[in-house]
Amino acid sequence: MLDRHGEHFLERVFTVRERADADEVKNRIEKLAGRFAAKEAVMKLIGTGWRGKIAWTDIEVVNTATGQPELKLSGEVKKIVDKLGIGPIALSITHTSQFAIASVVAPTESK
Repeated sequence: MLDRHGEHFLERVFTVRERADADEVKNRIEKLAGRFAAKEAVMKLIGTGWRGKIAWTDIEVVNTATGQPELKLSGEVKKIVDKLGIGPIALSITHTSQFAIASVVAPTESK
């Protein structure tokens, strides 16, 4: 995607903070790939995929002081999560030079 779309892809998918965080590590592409996988996992969790008013940047992946990844949701994604009563969302990311995998799990309000 970076080869085909370059900066446009980065700006459309990742927040300023995510791009800055990735620029600080030697395995930049791996870090971005892991975050991309996390964003896709969140969209699957909420049952929407990427459509409607959802923006990739509605889902931001940041790290705690101890390095644990966590999600910051905004915009349409936050509205959907709140409406469905999903949360808190736990996130796990792993990546190598060849693969990036992320999983999310969250309780929902019982109806």
